This record gives sequence, C-alpha cells and structure tokens, in this order.
Amino acid sequence: MEGYALEQVDAGDGSIKAITALLQTAFPGAHHFTEAVVRWQYRENPEGPVVGSNAWHGSELAGHYVALPMAATVEGKLEKGLLSLNTATHPAHQGKGLFTKLARATYEHAAQAGYGFVVGVANANSTHGFTKKLGFELVSPLRAMIGIGALPRRRPDTEVQFAHAWTPASIAWRLRHPAFAYRIKQQQDLTLILSERRQFGARYVLSVREEPVPTGGLERETGGIFRKVWIGLDPGMNWAGKAYINIPMRFRPSPLNLIFKDLTGKGRTLDPQRVRFDTMDFDIL
Repeated sequence: MEGYALEQVDAGDGSIKAITALLQTAFPGAHHFTEAVVRWQYRENPEGPVVGSNAWHGSELAGHYVALPMAATVEGKLEKGLLSLNTATHPAHQGKGLFTKLARATYEHAAQAGYGFVVGVANANSTHGFTKKLGFELVSPLRAMIGIGALPRRRPDTEVQFAHAWTPASIAWRLRHPAFAYRIKQQQDLTLILSERRQFGARYVLSVREEPVPTGGLERETGGIFRKVWIGLDPGMNWAGKAYINIPMRFRPSPLNLIFKDLTGKGRTLDPQRVRFDTMDFDIL
C-alpha cells in the first residue's frame, strides 16, 4: 500500500502508548481510552494478546484495528475465535481505505493462526462496512430490555448454537476493567453482575450467572434496584409476563448490531434464535 507500512500489532509498552494516543485522537470524547485500559485489553486477557494490524505512515501511526481472543461453544464444540474490538484512523489519513485493508490483513492472519470466527457488535455507522466490505453476516440487533422486577430465569434445557465460553480466569479478568466499576447482587440463587452506569435511571446488568462468579473483591449490592437494563440475546430467557420492554430503536444511541464472520471457509452463519450473547461478552460498559 503506497505510503503506508502494514504490520501486526504487538502489545509492548511503546506500541500501547502509540495506540492509545491514536484512539484518543480519533475518539476525543471516549474518555475510557487510557493506557491502563488498552494494556488490560491488549495483553492481560487470559485467552491471549490481541490479533490486529497497524498502518504506519513514516513514524506516525495512521490506522489501527484489533480483535480480542475469546473462546466460544459453536454447535456444541469449544472453539477459539475473536471479538472485533478497536478500530481507529488518524483524521489526517481518513478516506484511504485503511480500515478495510487492516481488517482483511487481520482476518487472514487469524485464519492462518487457527481462529474460527470473528464476532462483534457494530453501530449504525460501521455495520455497512463490516457486512458489505468485509463479508460479515448481520445476525441481529441486540435486545435492550428495560423494566422492573426479577429478570427471567434461563430455561435449563435450552440448546444454543453460539455462546461465549467463559472461564473463572477470563471472568476475573473481565471484571477488572480499569475504567468501569461493577457490583455483585444475589437474586435468589442467581448472581447479577451490575454496572454502575445507568440509562433512563435504570442500572445496567452486565450478566446473569447461574454458576459461582469469581468476584475478585467486587463489592456486593445490598440495596434494592428498582429498574434494570439487560442487553443481549438469549433464547433461554422468556420475557413473557415480565415487566420489561425492548427499548425502541429511536431511543437508543446505537442499534448494537451483532455481526459474525466465519474464518473456517465453511460459510457458517448464526441463527439469532440460538445465540447467547450479553453485555459481558463485549466491551461497552
């Protein structure tokens, strides 16, 4: 690519500093892009360091794209894949098609390294680029359920096609987010992981867990929570009869579109009615 040198991302201190500076330049309002957050994302994940590509213009980092390693059960089999994460182009280098080139280089390298898929959550602006230029499938917009009372309990006999395969180590890492704080609340024998952030006065529920959660010293929520927001897809959660509604698109800052790309060459797609994916599975809160 004329004028630009593409290389794989490394997670060394010098690279972290350059990447953080680019993210802060490209997204000046996103205050969570700190070196601590980037370091946590890029090299502390127990599933491995990020897979991605940088575009350099001389000594200037012009473009950047990474995906985060994750494990998932896909059609009943444990598989390693990637969560599409950060993409940024320096304002002086926009309009050069850098994102598409960086993403394609990343997916080619990932497929060669044995990763089976890339999954992500795209906003309204980026969905078209992922689906039309990079071969992603638009699986479904995520539900954003807001209401009062207990969340529905998962039906134990529900079979899913795709679900993030969390481990105690990866859960503990996820809950150590340097920029966002979480609390734990017991709902009978379920564990709710709560974000301290709110929408329409409602607390965000990061996840509902049926198994013990390695809290890593997280504080427990002792008071009552009048309103909650749960974001995701889960065929095992029956909302009928619950005092919750799906927030209309016109009231959302983003549609939160779940997208999927198969890297195995088999052309696999996801059925949104058989996907389990919630806020804990992507880095937004």
